[in-house]
This record gives sequence, structure tokens and C-alpha cells, in this order.
Amino acid sequence: MSAEILSQIEDVLDQIRPALHADGGDVELVEFDEEGFVHLSMMGSCGGCPMSTATLTLGIEAELRRAVPEVEGVITV
Repeated sequence: MSAEILSQIEDVLDQIRPALHADGGDVELVEFDEEGFVHLSMMGSCGGCPMSTATLTLGIEAELRRAVPEVEGVITV
């Protein structure tokens, strides 16, 4: 995919990371696929947290879709 889109996705993730770091977690961009889905890996305490699904969908996915129109959704890997 476009390096510009990947850069935009990373910029959004960089804005979200401080909140994740505060709880001992992090997120890593694995892939942005041809269908417009961002594949993310939740790390640290976020990896096993029962609330990570809500964080992913209500926080990260919502922000990515708002900031980067090409994003259709987020998939956890």
C-alpha cells in the first residue's frame, strides 16, 4: 500500500500510544491490506487485557477511520 497511508496510520497510532503506555501496553502496525484493513498486534498488558477489544474498536479503530478515510476497519493479530 501507499507509504503515505502507512505514515498516516503510524501518526494516529503515535497519538494513541501514550494512553496505552500509561497502562503498560502498546500497539504495533503489522499490515495495511488491499481491502483497507489495518492489522494490529496488541502488546504488553494490552495483549491479554479483556478490555483490549473495546480499546481496539471504540478507540483505535474509530480514530483511524476518522483520520484516514482509506481505513475500513481493524483486525487484531
